[in-house]
Amino acid sequence: MITWKEKLTDQIDPEWAREIDIFELQLEQRKKDELDEKIFAETRLRRGIYGQRYDNGQRHDGIRSQELHFPSGDLTKGPETMWDAPGMQRIKIPFGGLTAEQMDVLADLSEEYSDGILHVTTRQDFQLHFVQIDDTPSLMRRLAAVGITTREACGNGVRNVTACPLAGVCRDEAFDVTPYAEACSRFLLGHPDTQDFGRKFKPAFSGCQHHACGLVSMHDFGAIAVTRNNNGRQERGFELYVGGGLGAVPHQAKLFDPFLPEDELLPTAQAISRVFARLGEKTNRARARIKFLVVQLGIEKFRELVLEERKTMPEDPGWTSYLSDVSSYREQPLKESHSLNGEQRPEGFEPWYQTNVYQQKQPGYVVATISLPLGDLSAWQTRRVADIARRFTGDNIRTTVEQNILLRWVSEADLPDLYRELQKIGLEAPGAGTIVDVVACPGTDTCKLGIASSRGLAAEIRKRLAAKFLEIDEAVKNLRIKISGCFNSCGQHHISDIGFYGTSRTIGNRKVPHFQLVLGGKWTENAGSYGLAMGSVPAKRIPDVLDRITERYVRERSQEQSFQDFIKQIGRKELRVMLEDLIEVPSYDVSPTYYSDWGNPREFTIGDMGTGECAGEVVSLAQFDLAASERLVFEAQLKMDDGDYGPADQLAYQAMLTAARALIKTEFLDVSEDPNTVVEEFRKRFYDNELFHDKYARGKFARYLFHRHESPSQEHTAEQVHRLIEEAQLFIEAAHACNDRITDRQAASLSSPPALGTTS
Repeated sequence: MITWKEKLTDQIDPEWAREIDIFELQLEQRKKDELDEKIFAETRLRRGIYGQRYDNGQRHDGIRSQELHFPSGDLTKGPETMWDAPGMQRIKIPFGGLTAEQMDVLADLSEEYSDGILHVTTRQDFQLHFVQIDDTPSLMRRLAAVGITTREACGNGVRNVTACPLAGVCRDEAFDVTPYAEACSRFLLGHPDTQDFGRKFKPAFSGCQHHACGLVSMHDFGAIAVTRNNNGRQERGFELYVGGGLGAVPHQAKLFDPFLPEDELLPTAQAISRVFARLGEKTNRARARIKFLVVQLGIEKFRELVLEERKTMPEDPGWTSYLSDVSSYREQPLKESHSLNGEQRPEGFEPWYQTNVYQQKQPGYVVATISLPLGDLSAWQTRRVADIARRFTGDNIRTTVEQNILLRWVSEADLPDLYRELQKIGLEAPGAGTIVDVVACPGTDTCKLGIASSRGLAAEIRKRLAAKFLEIDEAVKNLRIKISGCFNSCGQHHISDIGFYGTSRTIGNRKVPHFQLVLGGKWTENAGSYGLAMGSVPAKRIPDVLDRITERYVRERSQEQSFQDFIKQIGRKELRVMLEDLIEVPSYDVSPTYYSDWGNPREFTIGDMGTGECAGEVVSLAQFDLAASERLVFEAQLKMDDGDYGPADQLAYQAMLTAARALIKTEFLDVSEDPNTVVEEFRKRFYDNELFHDKYARGKFARYLFHRHESPSQEHTAEQVHRLIEEAQLFIEAAHACNDRITDRQAASLSSPPALGTTS
């Protein structure tokens, strides 16, 4: 039998083929225990292979709601090793650019190696779930044969280079950033100077400053196209930013250069990589992103170091060769353009045309957005989309950070026929780029870090909004909703108009799924501002929260008032009062539905401690103190909004101290309120012995308290206080989780029968 390696030998770039051969050898070495697991873990991550979660027991909504049959393994139990059950394969798609042939191959791979579903990510990648690791070398070779790599899709390297999916056709862009994004991706891929980072490095390109485009402000390395006039000659360059990032605590990127000439793009990217590799944190992963290095050094010092590095680097022919075709780069439309005529249009066409069609700067051509529920696309739908592209647009296909697919260079006259084809495959839904187009990370479906079901909640919200889409007020229609399953911002909740991230609370003896409500984020202006958590709400009340906020916005906003300005006008205090009744959780006996997550009927609990004889719920002293800490961090937000940054800083710090004291009291120690004593006791009783550490964060949130205690800020700014409040909120969430573990452990010891030979 001919292997894929033999079959595709002449179709794969020799360098890529060699890399895959090496990975296959390493995989065999690991199986024989000839390669250290820690080294192999980083090796497989750099090839885009993740472990995934199996304890959720079902898929949520959309395509994955149908009954599926997976390759092997009990999906209700987590695998012990990578060999016991399938994992996730991420596939890099630079700037989201695809061809019809590539889509056909992706469809084949999803059927043969996965569950028949392709998932578009918020970085324009694809992910396949339930992939056996033994199949990955063949999968990689088949991708490489059509020009796709999985190298550095994960791990401590340069992740997918994203770009505005409208680049080249946008009416407001300075110039087309597509060839620059592609050049950057090719130049940095596997580059020796990008192999020693402490954490990942995410680049993005945008063609203009004001739209969402490439979301430059939230990236490690972000470039916005700009031009200038030099003696009558127009020059291209980039407004370059560094040090942005979301994650648990988001950072706004800092301006590195207002005009970086285009021929300096690649050498500067290399110089930044060298400085990051040399000076970036390596030991403490929680502070290993470049954003922390920029904050530590300050942007002026960081810029100085990079410019010095640039002077010392030997000339690299790649700096120019990768950009040699930029001036001649042009996308070619498949057909001549014709305007939309009076042809009879199919039912449902008009609302789809209003939301899913963008008029290109090239007359007679449009971009058609295919809205994908939760970013999912079945294999047969993928093939049909490829066929539709062959008929109407050729290879002008792009994925988006909003988890959709764009068909570019569609002749306007073809839109009715294109819409009919989408109807045949169930992808004709309107609402792309509107409030209906909810973005969500995988959450508890497959992610090991997921706390609450982001996909389940997103599916419920999308279903409700889609049912009344035509009646939604125009003021609300263009708001963005983004949902993450945990504090990490994979669903980009920080930059949405209305964001949510998953948490949990213990009510009585049971766990209740919750989501933190995040308001104040800004999707436009390349992720212009980040929101802050307003409070934790039971998962089952989130749709009510959404209704209440949007209805009040429609009812009370002044003419043309933005949602961000309206939220600022109302103020956090009033918003909290408005939502107060939705935060309450009834007892399990009164309403058991609160105690399960969206899309999952199972009770959301780790263990059942039993019910006491008293009619009321048992609330521990620690829970009261943790609630007090939440009140303090909320008060810090109010002070920040008023511009009182010093008091806001102190309140956020006090909130962390209060949460730490709450945990200390669980050990029956009535500790004083002296900060030094609280921090010392917390460190000794919960950090040094790793009681505060969960499986994934590993105590990093404790270091937020230590850092603020040991190094209080001497200058209070809006950005510094915003960050501290975010850190305090995360510390409190970690304290809640720690208290739950303590309570569960105590309950387990009480319920266990005494060992033989002992007395109870």
